[in-house]
Parts: sequence; C-alpha cells; structure tokens
Amino acid sequence: MYKSLGVRVDGMEQLFAPWRIEWVTRDGEGVEGCPFCVLPGRDDDRASRIVARSDHAFVIMNNYPYNPGHTMVVPYGHGGDYRALDDDVLLDHARLKQRTLDAMDRAFQPDAYNAGLNLGGGPAGGSIDDHLHTHVVPRWDGDTNFMPVVSDTQVIVEAVDDSYDRLHDAFADDPDATQSSDDRAVRLSF
Repeated sequence: MYKSLGVRVDGMEQLFAPWRIEWVTRDGEGVEGCPFCVLPGRDDDRASRIVARSDHAFVIMNNYPYNPGHTMVVPYGHGGDYRALDDDVLLDHARLKQRTLDAMDRAFQPDAYNAGLNLGGGPAGGSIDDHLHTHVVPRWDGDTNFMPVVSDTQVIVEAVDDSYDRLHDAFADDPDATQSSDDRAVRLSF
C-alpha cells in the first residue's frame, strides 16, 4: 500500500493522495448546516458516503481520511456531549462501532485501530465539535504517522470511493445486515 519512489522534493519525498482531486476541483457546493444532520437525510447514501446505518447511528467515510477506510460512527441526534446520550443511543453507537471494526477486518485486514472521540471543541482537535462522532482509523504495521510523513515518507492513499466499496461489501456480509441497493447504506439491526 505504501511505496517510496525515491524522488526527493525540497527535503521530502512526494506525497501522493489521489482522493484530494475531488476537493481541488469541487464546484463550491457544500452542506448548509451540520453535515452529520444533513447528510443522513439525503436520498443517496453513496454520494453522502454513508456506508452503514442502525436505529440510532450511522457510519460515514471521512472525506479527508488519515488512512484508507477512515470512518466515523455518528449518532443521528445533534449534540456534542457524550454524557448526554441516553442508554438506547449509547448502546447502539457502541454496537455499531463493534460492527465497524468487524467490517474493517473483512475489508482491509488492518493490524490495529485508532478509535476515539474529539470532545470539547478546538483544543481536542475536532472540526465538528457540536455533533458527537467517533473516528475509527485502521492502522497497519509500518503505516504513516506524523513523524514518517515529515521524515521523507511517501503515502499512496486509496481513493475514498474505493474504500467505500470495500467497506460497503464488508458491512453487507454482516449476519444482521440488510441492503436495498448499492447506493443505499447497509442496514444493521441489533
């Protein structure tokens, strides 16, 4: 997945991220309001990059992934306080995180995971601090982190749409999954 081309540019090897072309060539249309509230209401889950849904939460691909397969597990209800989740939402969110790890195992075979919440706004590092979401990032032995990136390492990133397809298929293989079409998220019932 990662390959050095041995081409140095200003002290750093080239960083190849083909998924960034979508950002560079975008036509300026964005999401008006909270994306975690707006995107689940749209008709095309694939276009919104929602890969799985449960009763109280959904899994969405990160548009600017740290690694291939980087997702977020998001409760439907708008709110940034983890302690305010009621028992049904809390349990559903936790179960969907478990199923996300299972699907990532099937789709990407990572060696490990980073999973966590950015709570409290700017100092925590989150860009959307008023709608709770859990990042799930697959990791591989020898993959990138901050130090290798600035220490002459090239990263070849899988396109988000390709990661979506792999993860969508993996969620569809879950024993509790139902799916209506390729453009709809896989539905999980717990």
